[in-house]
Amino acid sequence: MDENLDEISTLLVETHDKSLITDFFKGLFTPAECADIAARWALLKALNKGMPQRAIAKELGLSLCKITRGSKELRKPDSALAKMLEKLARRTDSKLLNCTTAVCE
Repeated sequence: MDENLDEISTLLVETHDKSLITDFFKGLFTPAECADIAARWALLKALNKGMPQRAIAKELGLSLCKITRGSKELRKPDSALAKMLEKLARRTDSKLLNCTTAVCE
């Protein structure tokens, strides 16, 4: 398993084509699996913003078990999930700093 995940990770790092990566995910995973991955990412973002677990469960239709697991993973030392959320925050902050019009895209 680790060898295959490492191989996929390497290819994703080397691929700078967002559309290709999105199509790759959609081809590799079923629509239900893609929806689950997207929902798990949404729950991590909600947890990171301090949203209560029950509110996340209601809003995203996820079990408290999945949300609790995400919460535990975020609290782990050197959490890869927390690092990715930090990257997202830096990216979002950077976009806001570069916005010079009243309406940003």
